[in-house]
Amino acid sequence: MRDIHFEAGLLPGRAVLAVTGPEAGHFLHNLLTADIERLSEGEAAYSALLSPQGKILFDMLVRRQGDGYLIDCAAAQSLELLKRLGFYKLRAKVEIAARDDLAVAVSPVEIPSGYQDPRTAAIGWRSMGDGAQSEAKGYDSARLALGLAEGEELASGGFFPHEANLDQLGGVSFAKGCYVGQEVVSRMEHRGLARSRILPVHTSRPDLPKGTEIRAGEKLIGTIVSSAGETALALIRLDRLAEADAPLAADGVAVTVLKPDWARYDVPGAA
Repeated sequence: MRDIHFEAGLLPGRAVLAVTGPEAGHFLHNLLTADIERLSEGEAAYSALLSPQGKILFDMLVRRQGDGYLIDCAAAQSLELLKRLGFYKLRAKVEIAARDDLAVAVSPVEIPSGYQDPRTAAIGWRSMGDGAQSEAKGYDSARLALGLAEGEELASGGFFPHEANLDQLGGVSFAKGCYVGQEVVSRMEHRGLARSRILPVHTSRPDLPKGTEIRAGEKLIGTIVSSAGETALALIRLDRLAEADAPLAADGVAVTVLKPDWARYDVPGAA
């Protein structure tokens, strides 16, 4: 992988929710894919809330703090996530609220009172504070280059956790008990059914539109999920990539599939 660079600052596309109360940990643990109850004070986990069919509805970073947990999520999804968590609340002794007073910041180096991104150390540190700083620069390009899909890129409800690499990035616990969609995710893990993965790709033309098809000759290999300049994320069929007998192209431009350092699976022909 090439060197990753970005400048510290705020992420205006992120928002913060708080889940507090004596049953906050148990409540989130039983809903989300990660092992929330194992978190110690100040520690964070990458996680997701799935549909009963096992597909991602919301992905997030969850940090234990004080008497509860702070959720770092996509701002465009925050109200819907708040509503969905409230739907599951029932009689649980928890309070769920938007924390509009908090902003999410990132940095390539350690942030005092912050936490290292649990997905990969290569994407640096995060914090949730008062927002008294400028906007981060180059963060999304760095994130895409590392193969990290998030937020609205996954918001269609069309991706399984394995396709979005949550199993590779610590976002799924296969040891804990039930959570929403758990049976489907466990079956994919134990049967090795993850044929498609979201991976970083390099393109010879910037900003290819979402949904652009990647082909090897006439064979469909994948589709663009999002892009930032010549770096993009694409959902790639690994079995078809292995069988590709022609150069990859999307809308007439060359495409190179990259393998992130964190990936523990084979990416045939990757740079």
